[in-house]
Amino acid sequence: MINKKNLWFLTLFSLILVLSVYYITMPSELLLTNSNNYLKTEEDKQEEIKTTVKESSVITALKIANEEEMQEELDALKLVLSDNKSSANEKNEAFDKMKNINQLKTEEEAIVKKIKEKYELDSFVKIEGNSVKVVINLEKHDKELANNIMRTVQENFDSAVYVSVEFKQ
Repeated sequence: MINKKNLWFLTLFSLILVLSVYYITMPSELLLTNSNNYLKTEEDKQEEIKTTVKESSVITALKIANEEEMQEELDALKLVLSDNKSSANEKNEAFDKMKNINQLKTEEEAIVKKIKEKYELDSFVKIEGNSVKVVINLEKHDKELANNIMRTVQENFDSAVYVSVEFKQ
């Protein structure tokens, strides 16, 4: 006699068997036309390869070092916030510092995005006090471009800041 478990097993097994036979006997052209890679020609693939932008190792190293530094500061501040022995003033100061770090990170990202959109250049931005350091991924040192980038960066601030632009490859 067939119980419910065996009936379910046979039903699912037969369904899997039917679907696998259907998949195997399906024409291969039907499978290939649904694939995006099949529809692309060799010229499209070559063009796609050419437009791929790789970030400079210098820019990447600077970003990683800056991110690690910020994370260490944030971790230290979180310890102060979570410590029961810390006073209310210490916790308030730690919270304000965390807020400032996150705000600086947001401003740096906005400047990087603006430079990417306006000049189509990879960059690294570091804000420290009233100075802004910008590192551009470009071999050629262009004074006019550096001046334009300085003006673009200055637009983000209400008061005057010291902006330095450095070109590295």
